[in-house]
Amino acid sequence: MSVVDLTKPIQYNPDDPSFMKVKVKHKPHRIGRWLVRVLGLPFNLMPKDFEGWADDTITKMGVHSTTHIDAPWHYGETSGGAPAQTIEQIPLDECIGPGLVLDMTHKEDGDPITAADMEEALAKSGGEISTGTIVLIRTGRDKFLGTKEYWKRGTGMSAEATDWLLDKGVTVTGIDQWGWDVPFHYQIARSKAEGRRDIFWEGHRVGQKRPYWHMEQLTNLSALPSHGFKVCVFPLKIVGASAAPTRVVALLED
Repeated sequence: MSVVDLTKPIQYNPDDPSFMKVKVKHKPHRIGRWLVRVLGLPFNLMPKDFEGWADDTITKMGVHSTTHIDAPWHYGETSGGAPAQTIEQIPLDECIGPGLVLDMTHKEDGDPITAADMEEALAKSGGEISTGTIVLIRTGRDKFLGTKEYWKRGTGMSAEATDWLLDKGVTVTGIDQWGWDVPFHYQIARSKAEGRRDIFWEGHRVGQKRPYWHMEQLTNLSALPSHGFKVCVFPLKIVGASAAPTRVVALLED
């Protein structure tokens, strides 16, 4: 079995905008020796090979700053007429399932993905979608990871494309760009140009009507076949949160 990591590294990047910045403080081994000394063990009684322990503290990281999965609570206070679920309420049996990649790398920046695009990509993939399938949208924008352009580049899921997935029984899905929708500046420009109030965050807002969970900032989808693999999604169990950093892997049979 081969394991493909679909998760971006958690590390400081000076080119990230402030709302995405991650800061980790790495503490050296010698601090552990001093902590043991404070607890009462003299240095001369410490094991000769005891260097102390390394430790690390995440001093800054939003739950949406890295590869993560959004809970219905992120989209609004209610979902489908009931209180929206927070991230620790995600059903874990829905976090492991057959995977399918739909190729949207041909879509231009700012051009939303439609239901017709989804139908065409599914036909080309040769795969099938059924209840429990974890559908991954490949845009190719993970190539901008680590650059100042990352959060500004991408296509994005329209409301109708999102509904199309949910109609087929999908509850967990994901995309390899900064966000599920087209980047903010495209949404805002189109809303103004067309004088419409229904465009902004349209893919996310589907979750106010019907609960679903989507991953953002995936990477390495190009290493996967279109289907015939399993996806495993492991979000941190953060009580009451709108999302959680998530380790996402694909399992391929050799």
